[in-house]
Amino acid sequence: MTALLQPTPTDDDLARRYADFATMTEALDYVARGHRGMNFHDARATLVRVYPYAELRAEALSHAHRFLARGLGPGARVALIAETAPEFVALFFGALYAGAWPIPLPLPTSFGGRDAYIEQLKVQLNSAEPDLLLYPAELVMAGAAAEASGVAGLDWETFAGETAPAVELPETRPDDIAYLQYSSGSTRFPHGVVITHQQLLSNLAAHSHAMHIGDGDRGISWLPFYHDMGLVGCMLSMVANQVSVDYLKTEDFARRPLAWLDLITRNQQNSMSYSPTFGYDICARRVSSQTDVVNRFDLSRWRVAGNGADMIRPDVMQAFVDTFAQAGFKASSFVPSYGLAEATLAVTVMPPGEGIVIEMVEETLLAGGTPGERDRPQRYRAVVNCGKPVRGMDVAIRGDDGSPIGEREIGRVFCRGTSVMVGYFRDEEATAACLDVENWLDTGDMGYISNGYLYIVGRAKDMIIINGKNHWPQDIEWAVEQLPGFKAGDIAAFSITTPGGEETPAVLVQCRTSDLDERGRLREAIRERVRAITGINCVVELVPPRSLPRTSSGKLSRAKARNLYLSGEIQTYDIAA
Repeated sequence: MTALLQPTPTDDDLARRYADFATMTEALDYVARGHRGMNFHDARATLVRVYPYAELRAEALSHAHRFLARGLGPGARVALIAETAPEFVALFFGALYAGAWPIPLPLPTSFGGRDAYIEQLKVQLNSAEPDLLLYPAELVMAGAAAEASGVAGLDWETFAGETAPAVELPETRPDDIAYLQYSSGSTRFPHGVVITHQQLLSNLAAHSHAMHIGDGDRGISWLPFYHDMGLVGCMLSMVANQVSVDYLKTEDFARRPLAWLDLITRNQQNSMSYSPTFGYDICARRVSSQTDVVNRFDLSRWRVAGNGADMIRPDVMQAFVDTFAQAGFKASSFVPSYGLAEATLAVTVMPPGEGIVIEMVEETLLAGGTPGERDRPQRYRAVVNCGKPVRGMDVAIRGDDGSPIGEREIGRVFCRGTSVMVGYFRDEEATAACLDVENWLDTGDMGYISNGYLYIVGRAKDMIIINGKNHWPQDIEWAVEQLPGFKAGDIAAFSITTPGGEETPAVLVQCRTSDLDERGRLREAIRERVRAITGINCVVELVPPRSLPRTSSGKLSRAKARNLYLSGEIQTYDIAA
């Protein structure tokens, strides 16, 4: 009978260091002296691979020699398909030891199929021009993308079988580039964010300080390694702060989201686990009358329930609390945050224990008006507090002319600090567009400061401007989501120009009914709902399920939805058929 695998321990006698290393390879050298490590689970949350950090270091060093034998040393670029697997982690650190720059690239999603995935990889490969692409043997699509881009491609099993002499490794310095992070491309053509070891370790140290990481803490994650929150917050932070971690694959979470909560339940000490809003939403929705929440789950030790990567919706967070409070989940465990790949990851984090804090803001203010306008009854939107700037980070709010504005005034969010990127890889124009001479980063988001806390209200580039007034697409989408039968992700709102030259909002809604009369009723209900919330008329288009495009990290891509709609590539249901 095969013995059950034992996960790496949560606690260790290795003295804790809080990411105070010069380089990421030094961090791995240190944590490998202890007994902690990574643990990989299958779709049913069964442990299938125990991966101590000492084993990770040994395999990474072997890979470093293979890279160097291929001539891939300092400054070389190695693209890696970011499967949630030990092989990816070892290859990533192997590239770091060799002085090469690893470039995590996405796995295919359920949207678009083979051709769309190959095209997505080609765009990123053509931008990065890596010397080599490594991918899981079963992912032949990645090999096809490499061939189509003129990039050398190799499956990682073949690479791991290569022999290479053990040679002296190049010296790694703090100001050396550590990796390139490709943003999900939700609002623009994807750019490679250049991050140095120094910037990375600065953000990881700030993260550990903000999270109050200590003995008894254990990480649990289903977030993809090609996204900055998954890579930096849930992989590299675990190494730099000597934390054991349990992983589910992202696709397994999508199929069985409650397995995430099963893993947290099994952890007998303090859990730290992050998710965008939709992760909490899908868990609450998946609970049925047959789910024994009380006896199946114990979430009382979930110390940090992080939330970030998209707009935080207080209604979803409350639904999660309502569903899982009986399993011991505490609302005070929520830790809202704000960050972006261009700042390595974290910009602001809510102090643990403060939970979700909201402010009610008049929609006229969100639309660029002044308080107290009474052209119609005032409506308010709940805006979530995203916390205070992390150590080493400054945040400023600027008006349209670029000058700083006052407390509780809405403007563009800028940040500056020791973890802000060097720039975009080989794209001086894009870098200059978001980084000024004083290294202030224009995040592209809108928000305000209140008593030292940052509140995010939306994306500047997603703004819909009708008759001189600003409307957030999130508000329109939220309005439609309140109708029966719809959920987050079913709706995309954006601005289009009518044949008469007027700007108007278009709302694409994924529709699951084939009944023509019901479709007609839905269109009218959606139109009336949007008019009631915003006071504007809109174009309503019903589209088949799974029509709306997603970014590599699973977020709705409004810009791509707009382009596909205008080009006729998104099928719409005709009014009469």
